[in-house]
Amino acid sequence: MTQKKPLLKKFALTLGKILLAAAFWGFLWYLVAKRIGIELIFPSPRSVFRELWLLVTERSESLVRYGMQYSFWYITLVSLLRVVWGVLISIVLGCLLAYLTSVSRLLHTLISPALSAIKATPVASFIILALLWLNRSVLPIFITALIVVPIVWANVSEGIRSVNGELREVAAVYRFPFGKRLTKLYLPSISPYFFAACQSALGMAWKASVAAEILAVPQHSIGTEIYLSKQYMLPATLFAWTLVVIVLSLIIEKLFVFGLKALGRKLGVIAKGDSYADT
Repeated sequence: MTQKKPLLKKFALTLGKILLAAAFWGFLWYLVAKRIGIELIFPSPRSVFRELWLLVTERSESLVRYGMQYSFWYITLVSLLRVVWGVLISIVLGCLLAYLTSVSRLLHTLISPALSAIKATPVASFIILALLWLNRSVLPIFITALIVVPIVWANVSEGIRSVNGELREVAAVYRFPFGKRLTKLYLPSISPYFFAACQSALGMAWKASVAAEILAVPQHSIGTEIYLSKQYMLPATLFAWTLVVIVLSLIIEKLFVFGLKALGRKLGVIAKGDSYADT
């Protein structure tokens, strides 16, 4: 019971902060919409949440396209899977590149400028170029991975560089096996950087994936619905789908990072008292 009380108190405090922030921005949204007074330019919270409810219950007229009925949940699931695949691919590639560039100066010299160029190039440029080479349904996954890989690489590389040099020498002198060096030396040092990379990457992944969907307009995607909302002049629908993206992004980020941290604690690479692991 004594352990549950602090957890409940922390949960209530976090929930209170979220509700307070939501109430503040919702009220500000209401004031701006009331001041403008034109739903076609800036829809009110009431009209947006009404449209969101119609989307969720699949009664919205915006879901009917060319005589076919598109399911809100199917559209959301397909876009979600694209983001998840893009993130998983980018995490594997980013960690692999971080390891390779940390053990080879030549590879670091060759790869780091390309990754830096990717970070500096507008996402729209990659999307337009990739449209020439890839299928529209695969494009969001490719763009997500392309944008997220440099983030993972940069953070994990920094984590590898942060490993204590003296501890490395001790591990080499006593000939620690690879598994022990990985779990006791490298993973505890890299974990904070890796989790920071995941949190940043998930937010960028949604932005990149939805942007790719808007420009590529694949079937069954949130980005396509946003594009069609703009084409048919349905601002409430556009705002509603944008809210869906925001909420999904926050939920997936929290669940993904929570799962990784739980796995890290189980493997013993994260201590329960670590501050970064409790955020």
